Amino acid sequence: MNQQKKSIILLIFLVIVWGINWPISKIALDYAPPLLFAGIRTVIGGCILILIALPKMKELRFKQLWPIYLISAILSIVFYYGFQTIGLQYVPAGLFSSIVFLQPVLLGIFSWLWLGESMYGLKMAGLLLGFIGVGSLSIGGLNGSISIWGIVLALASALSWALGTVYMKRNAVRVNMLWMTAMQITIGGIILLLSGSATEKWSDITWSGTFIADTLFIAVFVIALGWLIYFKLINEGEAGKVGSFTFLIPLISIGTSVVFLNEQITLNLVMGLLLIVSSIVLVNVRIGRAAKQSV
Repeated sequence: MNQQKKSIILLIFLVIVWGINWPISKIALDYAPPLLFAGIRTVIGGCILILIALPKMKELRFKQLWPIYLISAILSIVFYYGFQTIGLQYVPAGLFSSIVFLQPVLLGIFSWLWLGESMYGLKMAGLLLGFIGVGSLSIGGLNGSISIWGIVLALASALSWALGTVYMKRNAVRVNMLWMTAMQITIGGIILLLSGSATEKWSDITWSGTFIADTLFIAVFVIALGWLIYFKLINEGEAGKVGSFTFLIPLISIGTSVVFLNEQITLNLVMGLLLIVSSIVLVNVRIGRAAKQSV
């Protein structure tokens, strides 16, 4: 199997597991408080990545790089998974994921401001459509059918993920990406676990077969393997493909949420989702073409 086919298979795997992550996480929240659940699944995922990274122990350099690991953990893990897990209690999983995947749009702005990446007409049009889409989704919340706090938390989750990605890009030359991923997930998971232990009760967790299976699936496939594949594709020059395919994730999330959670599809949801998908496609289509041209 050649490298291109392997990359496509990995990309399909990533889109599917990150798509079904949202309804699975919402189901798990019926059995555990949000911060403890976020901490448990993230610590397990981080420990798996540490085991994978151990052969490159010399590249960890924890004494020199711990500030980078910590800041990245707070942005990409503590804030991202914290906002995400709490917010899923207030809005449907499909809606939440569609807002969170404004992240590529926000990343386009931050990359332009702080990384010197180009800003062009197609990208600006995509950014505008994205914000209009979020406004359409928010109308339901303002009318009372959807929690406005859920929308705010979804936006905060997208914002923290975008900031965390920019921070990682700015420090990529200083760290080993595998150890960076392992450390940020592990440190972030420990912070979430400690926060949950201080504010929530372990006795509120129902250790049912469903909860254990959901937690292990997310920890192994969504967090450990998902982030590992994500950075592997980027490091191999597949960033354009990864970006252009992320718009499929909220579609998978909404589809599986309708099937497994009986979530309703409303006109506001359809309009907002179409605008957000259009936004992400417009922002990423130029990236995909540039990537092809550079080969």
